[in-house]
Amino acid sequence: MFVKHKEIVHQVACESLHVRTGSLAYDKLLPRRKQILHRYNLIVTMLEQNTGHISAPPPKLLPLLEKLKTVYKLWFGYYTDVPKTHRYTLGVRIDDLFIDCIESIAVASFTSRPDKLPHVRLAMRKLDTLKILLLVLWEAKSLDDKKYIALSLQIESIGKMLGGWHGQLAKQNSPGNVPREA
Repeated sequence: MFVKHKEIVHQVACESLHVRTGSLAYDKLLPRRKQILHRYNLIVTMLEQNTGHISAPPPKLLPLLEKLKTVYKLWFGYYTDVPKTHRYTLGVRIDDLFIDCIESIAVASFTSRPDKLPHVRLAMRKLDTLKILLLVLWEAKSLDDKKYIALSLQIESIGKMLGGWHGQLAKQNSPGNVPREA
């Protein structure tokens, strides 16, 4: 009996090896139009749900960083108008100083209170150098009067904000203002 069962299994296995693909139901193997459209609707629905996250308002920045970002965008619009003789020398250096200031202020805003002072001082030094190089660019007639005035007024305002922040940090970190333990 065991031998007969084995022969039947072998016959079924051999018969299934010779199955022709034409005998399979063609329409059952391929996705139907309804299935494809349903998947498309799923993708569209996912995209519609994700667009709500993209259109969310950007996070609020420190007012000083926001102002510096605005001035940098203004500078970047003027940068392309700077003649090539100064664009790739003074222009690039001014651009680097803007980015260094943004970086220093961002780092200072996220560090602990005692560690902020060196980063604020670095931003002040970079901003002072930036003012001088913009003055040189203006005196070399590579930046017109209106653009120079627009940039320098905004940078002066940023300098005052940085100076106020520096004074506040210096006062808080002075030896006389050590917090007492209770």
